[in-house]
Amino acid sequence: MKLFIILGAIHAFLAVALGAFGAHGLKETLGPKYLATWETGVTYQMFHALGLIAIGILAGNIQASSYLAWSGWLMFFGIVLFSGSLYVLSVTRIGVLGAITPFGGVSFLAAWILLIIAVWKL
Repeated sequence: MKLFIILGAIHAFLAVALGAFGAHGLKETLGPKYLATWETGVTYQMFHALGLIAIGILAGNIQASSYLAWSGWLMFFGIVLFSGSLYVLSVTRIGVLGAITPFGGVSFLAAWILLIIAVWKL
């Protein structure tokens, strides 16, 4: 499950890079509403990057389970759907993209529930 540590580290790196880009490169372009949307994407990406790293560490220290694996994949796809849709929405201002964001949020919620179940079943 070191893959989840690698994916988490990649997403943490991207969150820092995209956060800096938003704060410095997009500050004048986006306006307050869309800059706040961008920042929300960055925040959730970082939190869930850390979640991926935690899942990878747990998987290396306990008996791996399908709950743990599914938790990691749902967290990964949640980042792509939630944060990714907010990034694209911010720069394109295409409002319908906001309809994708809740699917990422549901993926996050399911990932955390599966992580709870995986640890509970130890």
